[in-house]
Amino acid sequence: FVCSGRRSGVFHPFLLKKNITEITVEELQEMGVVGLLLDVDNTLTAHDSQELSPAVADWLETVMRAGMRPLIVSNGKKKRVQPFAKRLGLPFTASAAKPLPFGFWRAARSLGLKRRRCVVIGDQIFTDVLGGKCAGIRVIQLLPLAPETDKPFIHFKRKWERRIMRHWKETEGML
Repeated sequence: FVCSGRRSGVFHPFLLKKNITEITVEELQEMGVVGLLLDVDNTLTAHDSQELSPAVADWLETVMRAGMRPLIVSNGKKKRVQPFAKRLGLPFTASAAKPLPFGFWRAARSLGLKRRRCVVIGDQIFTDVLGGKCAGIRVIQLLPLAPETDKPFIHFKRKWERRIMRHWKETEGML
């Protein structure tokens, strides 16, 4: 596989939003997408949480009523992702090995959709954005819901993400 990125390269999302509830059904319809490949931690809920905020629950209900088909794609293990997905009644792909494209391809296939009919929605540049782009799927990046400070590697990645996003803000006026 070859990672290719339009706009400013493989780290640049199609859209950048503050949180998932800012994504409108109209935007998704304009993109021509039906499949929503959703990250869990810091996208739908706080890191390691099993709770969904009422605003995110309302957003999920709205997109599903509009014919969108959400599916969770997470690097988390099945024991983390399955209870969360089951509570929401959503299919899932756990241990997705993001940024490798295979988990995204598997998710699109399980929905019976071509990649162009899907969008990846997540908070991390080095997993969600890079992985979605490597899979040939557009990406909507969100700001993380809460900082993760307990894992040194995540802290290191977040530092580099902030630098990249600061560059976007300065050069392109994003966010």
